[in-house]
Amino acid sequence: MGSNGIIPEMRKIWRLGDKFEARMPHHDGIKALWETKWKFPNNINDGYGDAYTEAFFPTAEKLTQQGDELAKYKNLTSASELYLRAACLYRIARFPYITMSPVVNSPIKWTAWEAQKEVYMKAGGLWEDKVEEVVVPFLDKAGRDRDEIPVYVRIPNTGIKEGRKAPVVVLFTGLDGYRPDNTQRTEEFLRRGWACVVVEIPGTADCPADPSDPTSPDRLWTSLLNWMATEECFDMEKVMVWGLSCGGYYAVRIAHTHKDRLRGVIAQGAGTHYFFTKEWLEKVDGHEYPFLLGPAISLKHGYDSFDEYKEKALKKFSLLENGILQKPSTRLLLINGLDDGLMPIEDSLLPFEYGTPKEARFFPNALHMGYPMANGSVYPWMESVMVG
Repeated sequence: MGSNGIIPEMRKIWRLGDKFEARMPHHDGIKALWETKWKFPNNINDGYGDAYTEAFFPTAEKLTQQGDELAKYKNLTSASELYLRAACLYRIARFPYITMSPVVNSPIKWTAWEAQKEVYMKAGGLWEDKVEEVVVPFLDKAGRDRDEIPVYVRIPNTGIKEGRKAPVVVLFTGLDGYRPDNTQRTEEFLRRGWACVVVEIPGTADCPADPSDPTSPDRLWTSLLNWMATEECFDMEKVMVWGLSCGGYYAVRIAHTHKDRLRGVIAQGAGTHYFFTKEWLEKVDGHEYPFLLGPAISLKHGYDSFDEYKEKALKKFSLLENGILQKPSTRLLLINGLDDGLMPIEDSLLPFEYGTPKEARFFPNALHMGYPMANGSVYPWMESVMVG
């Protein structure tokens, strides 16, 4: 206690250590990003600008046209490969972030998003286990929620032919990775005989849930799970959720709010409480994310400015502040890199102090999400839980 009787403010010591204060060189702009990570034409130096997005269009359009020609001649494997390459270019073009809640934040990036979905579905329609886009009614919507939940669904053909219901993984996407960006993961699910439903999280892409309402995801998942229960292909006794990055936050939340409907949940790279603190957010723009995170993460939660987000988000969205972590949960695996500079590793440790016991795997010297080692722990855990 100080001489004036006031307790001095304690400064949090992050496990990230000196790296918390460091600012990575790629944040000096697109030129620096390219010279340190990528390569980019035309001296474009603003990832949020239209010129950045438009630079990818000619090559993506050419690849799509080449894929169309190959598909005409039934060279389906090569056509699919070109379509996927085009989809990847459109994905990078729409970075760092898009939303339509409450309005489209960038019309040109939204054009890239629509083009990505279109070319991705061309590829997915050629596969044996096809990708189907389903528009699920948002029957539990309220307030500023919209009416429909677009999802991508893949069902293992072997299960359909044998008339069996398939275990199913619901994949929650992140801040900038959306439905067409998860081919490899969905292939892994299918290889294990599992169906998958891929869905975007509030405040991103096509998600209809009000991003400014912290309870909107609870309504969203209720509608989605109720719809799944009406479909004959899903084994509702074996439903798992895997949340990626920002989706990890929603994974931790659903593990508590819908625990009785889920076999298990993986929260990878999750922010739960400390991520929303002003102290963390003051430095987050200098870490491993390729662009400025502040503008995107603010819009994603329904705020007009990063300053407003830093002041208000903690009380509104923290899973500790709103009592979610204190509730019992289904089986929950938290996984991340110990050097995560986007979502503090403290946010993956915090759930162990509350509620029911949790499970975890954290990787030393690994950044956000714990790659490349993470999948070596996630898939075996999923297998053990799904068959348990």
